[in-house]
Amino acid sequence: MSVKLYMDEHIHRAITSGLRLRGIDVLTVQEDGYKGYPDPIILDRATELRRLLFSQDQDFLIESNRRQAQNIKFAGVIFARQSIVSIGQCIHDLEIIAKLGNYEEFINQV
Repeated sequence: MSVKLYMDEHIHRAITSGLRLRGIDVLTVQEDGYKGYPDPIILDRATELRRLLFSQDQDFLIESNRRQAQNIKFAGVIFARQSIVSIGQCIHDLEIIAKLGNYEEFINQV
């Protein structure tokens, strides 16, 4: 069973396009009508949709750590530093996660 991804609004379009070309189910914050919403609402939305959130925004690390500490359930967060991980590497790694992962194993995980 494949994992569905929810892309933060600052993710490069090439990553989303590359994943779609590989058959990965990807939904962007913009397509979902949530552009500009605060991070906690974006993470709530990803959880509601049962999609892993991919972000390059460190604020999502803070929010997910807060939820872990307070035992608040959330969809998993996949984080990559934009300055360290290339677009191609993001596509490669996210494809593996999406095709081989199981949503339940990522709940409450970063």
